[in-house]
Amino acid sequence: MPHYSRLCTIVIDVPEAAHDRELDFWQGAIGRQLTRNERFPEYHGVALVDQTISLMVQRLGEGPSRVHLDIHTDDLEAEVARLERLGARRVQQAHRWWIMEDPAGLPFCVLPDAPGTLNDDNAQRWDD
Repeated sequence: MPHYSRLCTIVIDVPEAAHDRELDFWQGAIGRQLTRNERFPEYHGVALVDQTISLMVQRLGEGPSRVHLDIHTDDLEAEVARLERLGARRVQQAHRWWIMEDPAGLPFCVLPDAPGTLNDDNAQRWDD
C-alpha cells in the first residue's frame, strides 16, 4: 500500500539550563516568535518556508545539545520499516512517534500526520 512522507521539522535540542537563552537566540536569528506547544510544553516552534518546514527548540530532560530532523508520514509503520531497510534503527517510541537513528547514529524522529494531510503536492509518495 503506498504511503507519503516528508522532511517536516528542524529540531534544536537543548538542556534545561540553556533552553531560554537558546530560544531567545533563535527567535532573534530568524526574526520570528517561537510559540510554546500547549500539548508538549517542552517544545517551542514556528512554521517557516510557506508552512512546509518548521523550526523547533526542544527542552531536554537530559542529553547533549544537538539538532535532529523530523519526518512526517501518513503511515507510521510503513515509513519506519522503509527507513529501517535503508539502515536506520528504532531507538524508542515516544508519545505517538518513533525516535530513530540513521546509519551514522544521528537521531531523528518519525511522526504520524493527520490522514489526508500529505499528498503528491507536498510529500514524497512511496509505493513499496
